[in-house]
Amino acid sequence: MSNLFFASALLPDGWAENVLVTVDGRGRIVTATPGSACPADAERFAGAAVAGIANLHSHAHQRAIAGMGESSGEGSDSFWSWRDVMYRALDRMEPEDFEAVAAQLYVETLKAGFTAIAEFHYLHHDRDGSAYADPAEMSHRAIAAARTAGLPIALLPVLYNASGFGGTPPTAGQRRFIHDGAGFDRLTTALRRSYGDADDVQLGIAPHSLRAVPDELLTETVAANPQGPIHIHIAEQRREVEDCVAYRSRRPVEHLLDTQPVDGRWCLIHATHMTDAEVAGVAASGAIAGLCLTTEANLGDGFFAAQSYMAQGGRWGIGSDSHISVSPVEELRWLEYGARLTSERRTVLAGGPRRSTARRLVEDAQSGGAQATGFEAGRIAAGLRADIVVLDTDHPLLAAQMVSGGDALLDGWIFAGNTPLVRDVLIAGRAVVRDRRHPREDEIAERFKKTLGRLLG
Repeated sequence: MSNLFFASALLPDGWAENVLVTVDGRGRIVTATPGSACPADAERFAGAAVAGIANLHSHAHQRAIAGMGESSGEGSDSFWSWRDVMYRALDRMEPEDFEAVAAQLYVETLKAGFTAIAEFHYLHHDRDGSAYADPAEMSHRAIAAARTAGLPIALLPVLYNASGFGGTPPTAGQRRFIHDGAGFDRLTTALRRSYGDADDVQLGIAPHSLRAVPDELLTETVAANPQGPIHIHIAEQRREVEDCVAYRSRRPVEHLLDTQPVDGRWCLIHATHMTDAEVAGVAASGAIAGLCLTTEANLGDGFFAAQSYMAQGGRWGIGSDSHISVSPVEELRWLEYGARLTSERRTVLAGGPRRSTARRLVEDAQSGGAQATGFEAGRIAAGLRADIVVLDTDHPLLAAQMVSGGDALLDGWIFAGNTPLVRDVLIAGRAVVRDRRHPREDEIAERFKKTLGRLLG
């Protein structure tokens, strides 16, 4: 048992001062008691403590090309032209390169204030598309990188079988991703054998998309994996919707809801282009909408129907996807700003009069991220993981918010500026970031830079 003492903390019942949190040997909260004296053996944290937010959508290998592909090409640039750039960047990536890139990303993830990550992992095979001796080689690398950083990971191996609707054969750029049903079963079996009992790893599956996984294979795969999260890309771009309608005479979200048992295990990544009926259907299903605002903006995908979806009780979370930005602040801010720009109003997603916009966004993202990753977290409460972020209330950007305290601190964190305001991050009750520093960040960054020099040089 260990003791943590916070000057202030957001508990399920609201803000409280002088909060003593006791944590057991597995990193679970036993008690969270406000108005306490600080025991002599407690680790003390100044600032405002809030439960962490899970990053529910990551392609770690894309951290190696963040910021690339920004020069205009010939004709109209789109998601599809960017995808070709990404495929080319993978041609030289060896397992040790991937691990170095992922470790750098995961340190950045922690320092930004995320406390778990869902790795939508589709880089499975060798450079020529052949299988590694261990089918889980690249998956092991992702978990090793997460453990180096100290970040809990929901590993979601991707089933990628075709390049388009109707079972179109894969392209050369997709050769490192491809599995049939039997190969994918071997991979998931190996992962369950290695990590099924791990506290810091959750295992699920990620059928890549309706265009990449034929209906029969999707149904078989879902049935063969009755436990764990199920994540899927869906309705990200208009072309995908148009291709689905041309092939099936139905839109992708409509088709998924009609043919699969979509429930709270599912996370529908992007879901950008939906009709009103599809929005209502996803909201009623209990599934999570996985929103990646900075990537969706960077790729010109479109904007999620946030106001309508949230008004119907739809659950959602945030991810950094291509890692053009790794920041819960930027994802949440642009969710609200997008709603403001399209409605020409302010505080659109606050959920009612005199409510803090940031409080509503943060709490929804905490809850949705925990559901989507499978980690029992998202609140500072007994029985949950002690995954906690401490905001720097001494920072000048929060000076005005300190006068009011409480929810004003969250509003300041999300809307008051671009300087990082996360000072400390605790995972399972252990500080992995202290005073904005990760103990291994220098060595990890050096390895990352050398890796990029070899990959891109």
